[in-house]
Amino acid sequence: MASVTRAVFGDLPSGAGTVEKFQLQSDLLKVDIISWGCTITALEVKDRQGRASDVVLGFAELEGYLQKQPYFGAVVGRVANRIAKGTFTLDGKEHKLAINNGPNSLHGGVRGFDKVLWTPQVLSDGVQFSRVSPDGEEGYPGELKVWVTYTLDGGELMINYRAQASQTTPVSLTNHSYFNLAGQGSPNIYDHEVTIEADAFLPVDETLIPTGEVAPVQGTAFDLRKPVKLGKHLQEFHINGFDHNFCLKGSKEKRFCARVRHAGSGRVLEVYSTQPGVQFYTGNFLDGTLRGKKGAVYPKHSGFCLETQNWPDAVNQPHFPPVLLRPGEEYDHTTWFKFSVA
Repeated sequence: MASVTRAVFGDLPSGAGTVEKFQLQSDLLKVDIISWGCTITALEVKDRQGRASDVVLGFAELEGYLQKQPYFGAVVGRVANRIAKGTFTLDGKEHKLAINNGPNSLHGGVRGFDKVLWTPQVLSDGVQFSRVSPDGEEGYPGELKVWVTYTLDGGELMINYRAQASQTTPVSLTNHSYFNLAGQGSPNIYDHEVTIEADAFLPVDETLIPTGEVAPVQGTAFDLRKPVKLGKHLQEFHINGFDHNFCLKGSKEKRFCARVRHAGSGRVLEVYSTQPGVQFYTGNFLDGTLRGKKGAVYPKHSGFCLETQNWPDAVNQPHFPPVLLRPGEEYDHTTWFKFSVA
């Protein structure tokens, strides 16, 4: 059983509304989620000694989330990840999106789903957030009704995403939490052991847009089908980190996607999803300038993301999994974050 408590987290500037915090608690996990961007602000997990630590990067106050920051804990959309040159064509009509990442559009644009106030509804074991994204928001066609539901069951946090569109539009939603299983504020993730259940990945160009090739992981730095110690692996392959989509076996069923183990604390995170892809990101752009919870600084490689998603730029790459949602259809995807101790 999980309990849910509700409190005020802070007020938006110039009377734009009150942000609330919802704390979901089970015998194994304690998760704080705010109504600004459906953002996970804290996630406490016990280690093998029974000591709880907060394992997500973020801020103690609302001000932290309102500054320029790299999507800590937030739900991103209408389309997660990058769309090449911020343009796509639907039924012969070209749509131009906000350009906010080099030449491309990233995570929904300048004011994506992470930078809006959602309407909360408390459930017996979680919280559901909803909003209506108006027609033309950040350049996307049609009105989109969206529901994001967080529920807690023991050591498992489930996030369900649903959406309905008034016009055909691309949709791909994810959560952008940065994890450090040693506890947030720990200097790096090099001692984390990572497994990703993917036979292929998407190579990218210099602006991080997929080239279109679906490349086998076999014999490359991207073969994470057996556990690798992250620091040693990055050194061995001389890579700066990961920021790549791994191709999962797409189906509407819950299936295993990734496992990360931190030997020192015994904490294990397993990710399951219905999505066709997961972006494994190792915090390459973190630079130590942001002050987080308890005075923590977040240098490069101090957190990792496992963003379950459709493949990046799918709206411009016809051989990628379909990303368009049409009127009368429902977008419905779920991701499970399961925490345990080994």
